[in-house]
Order: sequence, then C-alpha cells, then structure tokens
Amino acid sequence: MTPQDAQLEEQLEEQSEEQPDERLDGQVALVTGGSRGIGFAAARGLGVRGATVVLVGRGDDTAGAAAAMLVAEGIDAVGIGCDVGCSEEVVALPGRLGPLAAVDILICAAGVMSERTAKTLRTSESEWRRVMAVDLDGVWSTMAAFVPGMVERRHGRVVAVSACLGRMSGPGNAGGLAPYRVAKAGVNALVRNLAHEQGMGMRGVLVDATCPGHCRTDMGGPDAPRSPEQGAETALWLAGRSAAGALTGVLWEDRQVVPW
Repeated sequence: MTPQDAQLEEQLEEQSEEQPDERLDGQVALVTGGSRGIGFAAARGLGVRGATVVLVGRGDDTAGAAAAMLVAEGIDAVGIGCDVGCSEEVVALPGRLGPLAAVDILICAAGVMSERTAKTLRTSESEWRRVMAVDLDGVWSTMAAFVPGMVERRHGRVVAVSACLGRMSGPGNAGGLAPYRVAKAGVNALVRNLAHEQGMGMRGVLVDATCPGHCRTDMGGPDAPRSPEQGAETALWLAGRSAAGALTGVLWEDRQVVPW
C-alpha cells in the first residue's frame, strides 16, 4: 500500500465514524428537484435535522405543495418554482429568495433521463440539448448562483446527485443513453474541478457528487430496488460533515468513494 492509499483509507475510516444525524440548526439548505423523488427525500432529511429548506421545483405550484407537506411535519420549508434548465431563471433565483439566498447547503438533485434510443450518433440536437440543459448546465448555473456566497462566508456543502452511468469505468462503459451518460460524466468533472478550485475543503467549502443507485422515482420506476430515502442518505451525510480533514471532490456511493 502506498502512502497515498494509506492516507485515503484513514480518511475514509474517520469519516465513516461520523454520525448521519448531525444537527443542521440555523442552516439554510436549497435542493433542486426538491418537489419529488430523491430531492424531496433529501429535503425532508435536511429539515428533520433542523435546516430551513428551500425546495426548488419546475413550478411554484408543485414546489409549494411539496413544501407544504414538510411544513405539516413540523419542518421549516418553502417552495419556489424555477426551471434549472433555463439559465435566466436560475440567475434570478437568489434575488427572489432574499435572505434565504445565503445558502449553507446546496443539493443539486434536478435531473431528466434521455430517450432510451438516444445513442451518440442517433440522438437529435433538441434531445441532446434538453438533457444537457438540466443535467449538466443546470448544475453549473445553480452552483454559479449560490456557491460564491459560500466562498465569501467560508462555509458550504455542495452535493451534486450524479449517476454511476456517468462513470468512466464499470456501468459507464456500456454505451447508450448518450446525453444522460455524458451529462453525468460532466457533473463528475465539474465537481472535481470546483473542489480543487476551493482548495479541496481548505477554504471551508466541500464539493462532492453522489451516485444514489437505482431508486423508486419517476425516473427509476416502481420496481427499482432502492427507496428515494436510501438514494438520498449519502447526500445527507455529506451535508452534515465537518470540513476539517474531510475528503472531498470525489464520487460517493453509500458513503464509499467509487472510481470515476
């Protein structure tokens, strides 16, 4: 084992000992795709731990209804409509949120699936751009809107919900679903790049990606083996970590680092 491998193993052991229910009182968490699926499960988990949660959905009605469900459970939550695939709407979002724009935790869970027949050379430009607009560009524009404030305050947790289909190893090598796979690979690269630019946690901002697995959501279908709550658990764990000595800028699955 090399010294680098030993250091990584030690960091993983230390972080696996952290408690997943660390309190988040006084913090503001924003979750895109928060009106359903993994995003909604993540929003609920953050709220249960004391965070004020901003659920971002495609429209005010759906986001508001999801937030009302959490409020009925005693969670401090608000819903707001924003199409993350439209950069103009994302740019305007902080101004609409007022004081809640000072986000401590950002979870980018909004996503769409490409058409099943969308192979690299057999997809239309409109389909390519539809998927990229949400799954990659939307993650970047949301980070660009809220992470600068984290950097200024020297505190923040950024978690992008990626997918194992975006890995350059394992399931990422099967081909097919080209817009989705390439978008998620781009998310992984975006996370790595931003983490390095922020000193790999040395400046108080942690940036990570998660692979939630195949979950019972609108995208995953009713027969998927995992619940949305199981898919959101690692994102919640990452949101509550201390920055001191934390491993960041990597792809996580069930609290374990997986290769890109």
